[in-house]
Parts: sequence; C-alpha cells; structure tokens
Amino acid sequence: MHGRMAMNGLTPLLLMAVLGYALFLVFLYFYQGRLLFQPNLPSRAVERSPSALGLIYEPIELVTSDEIHLDGWFLPALEERGVILFCHGNAGNISHRLDSLFLFHRMGYSTLIFDYRGYGRSQGRPSEAGTYLDVEAAWRYLTRERFIAPSRIILFGRSLGAAVAVHQAVIHSPGALIVESGFTSVPDIGAELYPFLPVRLLSRLDYNVQEQLPRVSCPVLVVHSRDDEIIPFRHGRALYAAANEPKQFLELRGGHNDGFLQAGEAYTQALANFLSASVK
Repeated sequence: MHGRMAMNGLTPLLLMAVLGYALFLVFLYFYQGRLLFQPNLPSRAVERSPSALGLIYEPIELVTSDEIHLDGWFLPALEERGVILFCHGNAGNISHRLDSLFLFHRMGYSTLIFDYRGYGRSQGRPSEAGTYLDVEAAWRYLTRERFIAPSRIILFGRSLGAAVAVHQAVIHSPGALIVESGFTSVPDIGAELYPFLPVRLLSRLDYNVQEQLPRVSCPVLVVHSRDDEIIPFRHGRALYAAANEPKQFLELRGGHNDGFLQAGEAYTQALANFLSASVK
C-alpha cells in the first residue's frame, strides 16, 4: 500500500522531469546558434582601433553575395611578405584582436580582418552559412579589388575562425593555411562538453573541419595548446593528422585565448619560419 502510494507520488515528478528535459532539448535545438556565436562577449562595441598600437590601417566595408555589409580593417605592411586573411573566433569582434594584428605587422605581413555578420558593426545575424559568405567577401576584396594573387594570401583562423578558414581554403588555393585552436567539428566538441545530451542528433551546426582538411592542398600549420581549457589538445592533433603534406604542428602552452601570447617570441618565430617557407 505504502509502496504504491510512493510510486504514485513519484509519477508526477518523473513526468515533470521528462517534460523539463524535453523542453530543454527544444530550447537547445532552436537557440544553439546563440550559444556558439557570442558577439556580445565581452562587448559588441568596437572599443579600439589599430591606431591604439600605432598601426596604420584602412577602414573597409565588405559586401557579401547576399547583400550584407561587413565591417573590417586592412593593415598594410611596409615591405609586404604576403597578406593574412584573419578569421577570428566566436566571441567579441575585430577590436579584441589587436595583439595579433601587431604581431603580424612586426612579421612584415599585411592583414585583412573583418567581423562576421552580427558582430561588431557588421549587419545581419550570424550563422554557419553566413560566415562562409562573409569570408568569401573578404577573399573577393583581396583578389579583385586589391589584385592580390591567391598564392600571396595566408588564411589564418583561430578557434571558430579555423573552421571558416579551412572551408575557404577548400574552395580556393591560398599560399598557406594556419589552423589555430581549432575543433574537429561542432557536434564533436558539443558532445564532449554536454555528454548528457544527444548533441549529435540536435546539432544544426556542423563546421566539420576534420572532414574538410584533407581537401586542402596548400601548406598547413596546425597550432594548439596542450593546456587549452575549451578545445582539448586532441582536437589539434586530429586536425594535424587529417591535413595533407606539407604540414607542421606547433604545440603551445597556456589557455585557449592566451596561449599564443604566453609563447611570445617562440610563437612568432614559428609562424615566420612556416610562412617564409610557404609563401614566396
């Protein structure tokens, strides 16, 4: 009798738990884009410009094939060794990447950096398909408006930007590709972060870098920190294994967002050596 009453008492609680879990899955299915794309972290405002570090730059506007206007900067080098097309990560905007812009300038490379749709001062709302259109607009600007040969362009992607850069390297033939702090795919990293959820069934985002890398024909440098707290080191090793020769792997120490800063001159020298051997 008491056991039956206890079971009857548990049934509504179990139903509520199942319903709550189902509603949470529905929320994740429709709002997963907001979890990945975080233009407001730490802020959507473009807080500083390269002039804060004494760098000369040109504000540019890119127009995508679907008529979205994107904000960006072009930073020319005095004696240009090549041009880096920089695809940044999932949070913040171009004003939060000044350290990298300064580093590339010191190395003698011009840089084009842009904000994806919905980031910074760019129009639109972010999406996977949208980021691919955005980087294509940046590539078109370099090759058609500045008449830069594809062999002189280095596609550089960090974190989410690594997926965007790899996708572009499949479509075109850059001089080199740098994949820094990248993941194998969104479903892979999601399943690791949320093992209690059917992430692979729910995911509407793919960004399958590991699948696309074997289709890249240019020299590839994979950079990853053994201490990366967001994207585990094994993702970097898997991407390196998937890439074609010629390829190199650079191991860093430090966090996901500051490993390259902690490495200091060793990081700069490794990039310089790779690029000097890859881009003529």
